[in-house]
Amino acid sequence: MSSNPDWHTITIHVPFASAKHAEIALQAIQVDRELQPHAVKRTLSVEDDVLIATFDTLTVRLARLTVNAYLENVDLVVRTLQEFGPIAAQRPAPPS
Repeated sequence: MSSNPDWHTITIHVPFASAKHAEIALQAIQVDRELQPHAVKRTLSVEDDVLIATFDTLTVRLARLTVNAYLENVDLVVRTLQEFGPIAAQRPAPPS
C-alpha cells in the first residue's frame, strides 16, 4: 500500500465455512475505523470464502496491536456465526 520502506506490511488470510460467512465478517469488521489512520492503513477484501486483511503500519508495535485487535474481532464474528449463523440462514427473509 505504501511505497515508503519504513512501513511494515502484514497480510492475513482467514478461511470461512462459506463465501457468505466471509462477506458477513467483512461487513461486520469494515465499519470500524482505524484509531490512528495516519499510522495504520487497512485493506479488507473477500476472495471466495477467505477474508483477506492487509495492514500497513509505521511501527512494529502498531502492527502487533492492530493485528491483535483485528484477530479479536474475527474471533467474535466466528463465534457469533457459529451460534447464530445456522439459525439465521433458516429464517425466511423479512417482507420488503
